[in-house]
Amino acid sequence: MNENEPHTLIDLKPLLEYDSVRTWMDGLRQHWGGDPETEDLERLPIFEAFCRQVGRDPDQIVKETTMIKNGQRRIRIQGRNRYAALIEEWQDTVEGSRFRKAKWGNTVRSFLIHNGVLLQSGIQT
Repeated sequence: MNENEPHTLIDLKPLLEYDSVRTWMDGLRQHWGGDPETEDLERLPIFEAFCRQVGRDPDQIVKETTMIKNGQRRIRIQGRNRYAALIEEWQDTVEGSRFRKAKWGNTVRSFLIHNGVLLQSGIQT
């Protein structure tokens, strides 16, 4: 499967209109400083490509990987495992170097991490 071929058609609004994407950008800003929207111009297009590949919008991805229990955000283990596998599978389809594949996968992992879903970076082979 080519990285440009969507798995499922999805109608996405501009990514910065999603609460979960704003949470991600705020987290990056607090952690690294600067402006995450302009410092890496590939970040949002990479994430949008993943959303199109899995047929989910950013907020849906967060809902499938987290839940609120007793007033606290908790990880949905099955959802986290599912998305960890989807990211790895998708990353393997990215054309180019190991570095490029890792960047694409880690961009999506960063989104999940900043939305409360702990993941490890993918190991590149």
